[in-house]
Amino acid sequence: MKKVLIIARYFGTRIPGLIKYLPEYKWQPLLLTTDPITRELPPDLPCWNTPYQDLLRFWRRIFGLNPYEDFRTQIRNKFGVASKGSALDPVLTFVSEVINYPDADKGWRHPGIKLGMELLQRENISAIISSSSPVSGHIIARELSGRSQIPWVADLRDLWSQNHNYTYSRFRKILDRRLEIKTLGPASALVTASQPWADRLSELHRGKTTCAITNGFDPADVKGPAPGLTTKFTITHTGNIYEGKQDPTRLFAALRRLISEGTIDPGNIEVRFYGPALVWLDKEVRKYGLSGAVKQHGTVPHDVAIEKQRESQLLLLLDWDVPGENGVYPLKVFEYLGSMRPILATGGTTGNVVDVLLRKTGTGVHAPEAEAIINAIARLYREYRQDGRVTFRGAAGEINRYSQREMTGQFATILDRLSGK
Repeated sequence: MKKVLIIARYFGTRIPGLIKYLPEYKWQPLLLTTDPITRELPPDLPCWNTPYQDLLRFWRRIFGLNPYEDFRTQIRNKFGVASKGSALDPVLTFVSEVINYPDADKGWRHPGIKLGMELLQRENISAIISSSSPVSGHIIARELSGRSQIPWVADLRDLWSQNHNYTYSRFRKILDRRLEIKTLGPASALVTASQPWADRLSELHRGKTTCAITNGFDPADVKGPAPGLTTKFTITHTGNIYEGKQDPTRLFAALRRLISEGTIDPGNIEVRFYGPALVWLDKEVRKYGLSGAVKQHGTVPHDVAIEKQRESQLLLLLDWDVPGENGVYPLKVFEYLGSMRPILATGGTTGNVVDVLLRKTGTGVHAPEAEAIINAIARLYREYRQDGRVTFRGAAGEINRYSQREMTGQFATILDRLSGK
């Protein structure tokens, strides 16, 4: 079995999936990380942790912040700032653009390179995968691959200087673009999470092998028989919400209208948000007069979130609302596929990757605009009232194409080619 060194810190679901399923494709993963942020790692995984000094550790400790959640969001919530544009923003921008360039994990670079070279000399490693963010992992991988001539796959779970959630200044973007081109230039292949993103990478890194490999769900997350569905018309959202990029108010406006018209009984509907509590979201709920129906329940363990999904009549997916951006798969869409409950996706644009995915798999409806959302909810609510449930009509064969096992197989194909198998 060949060995592949994976360099990553923030894992999402992509890296744990790779680690879990690569052995099925005759690749043994070894992990180089620093203070890994993930639900769990296999106990038998060869893993090397390179601690370093977090530049924001002092301030996290002073304000009692969670080191595993976004610094800026926590500061806003700490001071009760409901939205962006406050007096705090210049300070937060300075911290992000200057102190944390190119990212908050830049202190990982030198210890990561040192330990990585020791591993390459000691282990018979055939390939390297680095996965961002943070992009410091790519900088480490570039150095290791350059010194050893071992093939290197740079995986961008989100794009770098072309990031759909880019929040920095124009000057910072110029610096990021230059560093990206310099860093990824020697990579043997580039991988990202959607075809539109792969097309953009190809334009920036001309002549470079670029592939799109979507994220996936882990079938093992769905344990035991499906729980009974809620008796109410329950709409559930799990995970983060990015203010200014994902817009729950379209749903709120639709519900307000349907309730006012008498189409929906307000006592028969429940909208649940599981994830970091957001001050601005509560403000919007009150604005639409939905405090009795819409609740934030805070962050819950992953297995609890899965159960909440599986018992829901509908799963809410907030699509990305950025002009010209059609390549964003909100990460939860794949987890939702595995939960096998109907999905209502609001926002985004017709024909984007989410729209195509839901149509191909038959797992839900994509409603970008207000009238489409109103019509979709009214239709689904009628079905619920008539049948006592909203029926899931997903196509199992298509859904399974988006499992982490299938995702890992695509990575393994690239590794086999680069390593000369």
